[in-house]
Amino acid sequence: MLAGIDYFVVIAYIVGMLLLGLYFKKFVSSSDDYFLAGKSLPFWAIGMSIVVSDIGALDFVGVSGQAYRYGISVGNFDWIGSVPAMLLAAFIFIPYFWRGGMYTIPEYLGRRYNPTVRTIASATWIIFFALDLGVLFWSSAVLLNILLGWSIWTSILITAGVVGLYTYFGGITAVIMTDVVQMIIMFVGGFALVYLSMDAVGGWENMVEKITNMGPEYRSHFHIIQPSDTTSPFPWTGILFGLTFVMANAYMIGNQAIVQRCLTAKNEWHAKASMIFASGLKMLIPIVVLFPGLMAVVVHPGLLDGDQALPMMIKTILPPGLVGLMFAAFFAGLMSSVDSLLNSTATLFTKDIYEPYIKKGADDKHYLKVGQVTTLTLLVIGVATAPISSDFPGIYVAIQTFMSFFQGPLFAILLLGIFWKRTTPYGGLSALVIGIASAILLNVFKANFFTIEDPFLYISWWSFLVGFIVNVVVSLMTKPHTAEHLKGLVFDSKIITSSKNK
Repeated sequence: MLAGIDYFVVIAYIVGMLLLGLYFKKFVSSSDDYFLAGKSLPFWAIGMSIVVSDIGALDFVGVSGQAYRYGISVGNFDWIGSVPAMLLAAFIFIPYFWRGGMYTIPEYLGRRYNPTVRTIASATWIIFFALDLGVLFWSSAVLLNILLGWSIWTSILITAGVVGLYTYFGGITAVIMTDVVQMIIMFVGGFALVYLSMDAVGGWENMVEKITNMGPEYRSHFHIIQPSDTTSPFPWTGILFGLTFVMANAYMIGNQAIVQRCLTAKNEWHAKASMIFASGLKMLIPIVVLFPGLMAVVVHPGLLDGDQALPMMIKTILPPGLVGLMFAAFFAGLMSSVDSLLNSTATLFTKDIYEPYIKKGADDKHYLKVGQVTTLTLLVIGVATAPISSDFPGIYVAIQTFMSFFQGPLFAILLLGIFWKRTTPYGGLSALVIGIASAILLNVFKANFFTIEDPFLYISWWSFLVGFIVNVVVSLMTKPHTAEHLKGLVFDSKIITSSKNK
């Protein structure tokens, strides 16, 4: 249970974030303000927001849990799985999205291919974000249940209420500027836990010796590259092909919640710099989120659920005051992840679904209200889907499994769309539909195709290949867009600046 000073720290943090978020309500007078902050934000704020929205509560609990089970190999998701993809996004894709005045990634796909591709891609991200929200709410409940003794559903409802309020009123400006404060709190709290935990286990060398002496199954905990026949979800083949080539690029280039932040930049230089700055900060993330789970193997051996590793370390290692700070750090990660998903999903639904198909040509205030109502609706869906993640062996595996259903095919059509002018509308549509279908089949029948229990990395790779090959084959058989249509949409063409950016 928290001490009095811890409650004070937590309450002060929550109230402070609410007030800060609501302060930015005065800057929201149009849908452009709500979804893109009027294209007015600096690179450092966007970069910090990218990092904190990416790591979030999921990584605090989920990555610590995976490190408890499998060791440091999970760190590849940040070390190998972030920087190359973020640099590719910064120098190739972000300039086209920003100058084109895009609101969403599916909007680019709609211009490059056709409206059907845009609709399918947007609907896919909306469904994923709804499930992702449920996972985030569940991870918050795991921590609150251990630290405060609150029931799972009480924890979920309180979390949804607190985060939803300022996101509803302040839009993406409130999301990004509160993320700046939240990242600072997360780093301070996270590094404090790592420092004290390292002291508790007697230093790095002592920890390595104790863990490797626990048995043969623990000796691979310090191998960042796992063999292809490992029983963990992180074999080197999956890390190389599934993560480095597909999932990392798909996440940093095609994820609406990430890229939308860059689209709020005041100019193209700030848009590029935001992703580069974020890539540097990302290198520090495994230290904060992975090491506590690894040290929990020594402090709390034999946990039945690895996702309890971080809450147990907070409870036993940190003194009063720092427990509250760490709780605030966790809550900061949760809030930053949830608010970004809420705003990004509202953008996707309003711009890609509602405006083109339900009510065209409405006034701007109408679309602003639609975005706000969508935010509230998604909160309800996220709460309702929270228990789904309890069916997976770890929160982190749950979210990566959800992503493996579509990220491979989406990245395939993005990659070919910007680098190959011969790609056609039917090629992109066929690749998206058949690629997602292949990923679904691989997930359903994974026991027949793969030897490891959660082969999401392999599924991402194979569904990417299916999408890539289908796109090429169908494109060679169908008529491409004209050169005039492709201006500003493919890599070797002049980037056309939208009137919104002039």
